[in-house]
Amino acid sequence: MRDPYVALSIQTTGLHPSTARIVTIDAVTFTADGEPVDSFFTVVNPVKDPGPRHLHGVPRAEIEAAKPYGHFLKTLCTLLDGRTLIAHNAPQTWGFIVSESKRTLKARRRKRGGRRRRGVGHVPRPVAVVDTLGAARRESIFVTDTRLRSLAHQLGYDVSENASTSRAAQPAAELTREDTLLVARLYFERFRNTEAVSDPRDLKADRFGLQRSLIRVDAAAAARKDNPGQFQGKLKPGMEVVVAPEIARDPDDIIHAVVDHELAYSEKVTRTTSLVVCNEKIPKRGKGMHAHRKGIPLVTDEEFMRLASMNP
Repeated sequence: MRDPYVALSIQTTGLHPSTARIVTIDAVTFTADGEPVDSFFTVVNPVKDPGPRHLHGVPRAEIEAAKPYGHFLKTLCTLLDGRTLIAHNAPQTWGFIVSESKRTLKARRRKRGGRRRRGVGHVPRPVAVVDTLGAARRESIFVTDTRLRSLAHQLGYDVSENASTSRAAQPAAELTREDTLLVARLYFERFRNTEAVSDPRDLKADRFGLQRSLIRVDAAAAARKDNPGQFQGKLKPGMEVVVAPEIARDPDDIIHAVVDHELAYSEKVTRTTSLVVCNEKIPKRGKGMHAHRKGIPLVTDEEFMRLASMNP
């Protein structure tokens, strides 16, 4: 294959694939040297209220004139099948593609009385999914604003990280293509050797439709022992552990240790949380910040793994 990589950017009506819909799709295929080959852009009719324009940058009239996601599924399969998919915040981006594809295929089967027909498409089958946001975190590059342009700006790229009147006036096709080319640049120029790569077969949707690792989704739903309370220097079975994004290790390493030591993994910081794994001493956002404000102990990824090794 001349172009074994494909970078993908989308605009959506909301944050979660389980409830929101895709409004634009932009994809560019690349050679192994990072040279662009083929490209594709489309506006997608979500067949529901697209919400305000500031969410996605597309005029309502343009959305209403567009075709629904199912019309483009076979094209997406051609673009993604057999290639390495590059995306920023891949659990969300890939999550939307999977959710929209499954929704389309389910509707088609229902329309045909459950009968399958060849040639109607399938959930796209990339050979791997690369996450540039995850790649930054594996290098201990933590950003308060996790959007693509903010990360690129922090890494020294000459891009504007703030919204502006001129950007708001740009056509959606231009804005989304800029993001697609930028995420590709980050990968080829900065994160080519990242370990933030997933096999799509090892992923599945969490309750929000985000494509997470099997161990992560299963651990969050697993039965748990009684919680002995907050962490006080030693891990005990039943302790509730939350893993913040601001760690350098693969989060799955932490979650495997949680499961192996009969701890309870949770996605959300609550009053029952025993500790949060986070490498920032004074977190400025998200799970780590909420834990810090609530007085819940913060433990670095390396310290957590050391503690786990002491509790065979």
